Amino acid sequence: HPVYLLETFVDTERYQGTCYKADNWICVGQTTGQGKLSKSRQPLLSKKAVYVYPLSKDFRRELCRDT
Repeated sequence: HPVYLLETFVDTERYQGTCYKADNWICVGQTTGQGKLSKSRQPLLSKKAVYVYPLSKDFRRELCRDT
């Protein structure tokens, strides 16, 4: 299947994400800091900002369409 969107995570305790902002990446939110293997609901890791970069003008339509 084609790739419509790139995703990256920025550790906001160490970095500001300046290069992503300058290159027009879109900040879509922040992680909870749990980590994907966490069994508890407590934040164990630093929270990360989530940035995406669309590769297509119609990325929303492409991601939401029925197949």
